[in-house]
Amino acid sequence: MAKRDLLAVFNQGGVIAYPTEAVFGLGCDPESDSALQRLLNVKNRPVEKGLILLAGDFSQLLPYIDLAQLSKQTSAKLAENWPEGVTLLIPKNKSTSKLLTGEFDSIAVRVTRQVDVVALCKQTNKPIVSTSANLSGQEPARTWQTLDSKLVNKIDYIVKGETLGKTSPSKIIDLFTHCIIRQ
Repeated sequence: MAKRDLLAVFNQGGVIAYPTEAVFGLGCDPESDSALQRLLNVKNRPVEKGLILLAGDFSQLLPYIDLAQLSKQTSAKLAENWPEGVTLLIPKNKSTSKLLTGEFDSIAVRVTRQVDVVALCKQTNKPIVSTSANLSGQEPARTWQTLDSKLVNKIDYIVKGETLGKTSPSKIIDLFTHCIIRQ
């Protein structure tokens, strides 16, 4: 499929499988509640857990976060962590969908260098939702060829690109507490 087909699927609320830094992800348009609900259903993921936003550029994350709640020192640390496969928990904007944040007052965000993700985010000028491409509790796929057939039958598009070759999913750090949530 051509890249414009990917863009059309994204814009029409489709669920997409795509490469990230270490594993394949499942994603959709973060501004479409119907796409978000569908993604949660496909993955069998409880809404309370929340999701990650993956962007090609920090500015794409600004509508979803509340930088005013961060100190200048903490805000400065943002640049130190990207784009290196680190996910940060940042205070969410009040209008950010609960389907993205789950039961939390923060949202998980990351800036990436993965070329397919950067290209899509540049075309849409927004981030893509990111959760590992697996049914909840199972191992995530590391290539498009190893995607679970149960997922493949439920998604709308597969980006047949490559991960950045990292060996483990992104580290998750809470910017308020500086605690590492996932190593």
